[in-house]
Amino acid sequence: MSIDRVKEFFRKEGIEDRIQEFDVSSATVELAAQALHCEGSRIAKTLSFHLDDKVILVVAAGDAKIDNRKYKDKFGKKAKMLAFEEAEPLTGHAVGGVCPFAVNEGVEVYLDESLKRFETVFPACGSSNSAIELTIPELEQYSHSKEWVDVCKTPD
Repeated sequence: MSIDRVKEFFRKEGIEDRIQEFDVSSATVELAAQALHCEGSRIAKTLSFHLDDKVILVVAAGDAKIDNRKYKDKFGKKAKMLAFEEAEPLTGHAVGGVCPFAVNEGVEVYLDESLKRFETVFPACGSSNSAIELTIPELEQYSHSKEWVDVCKTPD
């Protein structure tokens, strides 16, 4: 199970005890915000895309949406999300638990600027009922992100 991969990843970092698991689903931004008692914008959602022959993940604020023009300007291709059934085999995590930690080899992680307005955010931890609260520097560190990008529409 991918939550076990993420737990092992964070165990090596000494912060496994910060992972929160819920009795309810946190598979969507709205459900995660309810489970965590926070605003949805602080949920760090991880979006998965095909980019040529590789898979990339873009971690964005819960209220942000991909801006197709910005995405194409940055990556040179139209945004093409992974199909539901592709997520787990290609990223290592199933839909609802896709996160930037303990991903399959070759998957590149990008962090969207929409996250920078928060001190802490809540990404999933590999299951549809888990999350961890991280500062933005911790998210950078533990996601092994390639770089910061600006590929989302500015939330209203």
